[in-house]
Amino acid sequence: MRLTHFGHSCVLVELNGSTILIDPGNFSHGFEGITGLDAILVTHQHADHVDQERLPALIEANPGAALFSDPQTAAQLGGKWQGVHAGDEFDVGNVHVTGTGGTHAVIHPDIPVIDNTAFLLGDAANPAQLMHPGDSLFVPEQRVDVLALPAAAPWMKMSETIDYLRAVAPRVAVPIHQAIIADEATGIFYARFSDMAADGTDFRTMPEESSIEVA
Repeated sequence: MRLTHFGHSCVLVELNGSTILIDPGNFSHGFEGITGLDAILVTHQHADHVDQERLPALIEANPGAALFSDPQTAAQLGGKWQGVHAGDEFDVGNVHVTGTGGTHAVIHPDIPVIDNTAFLLGDAANPAQLMHPGDSLFVPEQRVDVLALPAAAPWMKMSETIDYLRAVAPRVAVPIHQAIIADEATGIFYARFSDMAADGTDFRTMPEESSIEVA
C-alpha cells in the first residue's frame, strides 16, 4: 500500500491496483492536479474534508472516478455522489470498501451532530488494511492494519487521541487532521502518540505531498 498525504485529512491511497483519494478539503493542497483516480471518498460535509470550490475541477479531471460520501454530503453535492451508511460495502476495482461509524464526534452539546462515515479499505482476507475515521473516534470490530489517526481537533483532547490509538491498536498509525496545530507544536503531539501507543503499534509521520510505502 502506498499513501500520499496532501495535508490535514486528505490522503491518496494506492492499494491492490486502485487509486482512491479521501477527504480533499480546503486545508489540503497538492491534490488539484491528480488524474487517474478510481474513486473519491468524503467522510463528511465540513469544508476541511470537502472543498466544494476545488471539487468540480477534480471531478472533471477524473471522469471515471466513482464518488462516495456520507449520506448528508451526498445529498448536498447531488449528481453522481452516492451516500454510504454504516454497514454498506462496495468495491473499487480490487479494493473492498466498508462504511462504518456513522456520526461525527460531538463538538458541543448545542451543535447538532452530523453524518460521518468512516471508511475501511482492504480485501476479503483483510477488510481493514486502512481505516480513515474522518472526524470520529469510532472503533471498528475489524482488526485495523493502518490507521489514519486524527492528531488534533476542536472536538478532541490529546488524551482522547491516545485512548483511541490504544483502543484501535493498529499495526501502523499515521497522523492526519493536524492543520490546526502550529508547525512548531507537532513534535509535542507526535512524541506523545509514539511513546504512548499500544505495544506493537508503529507510529509514522507522512511528509506532506510525499509518499510512504506500508508493507
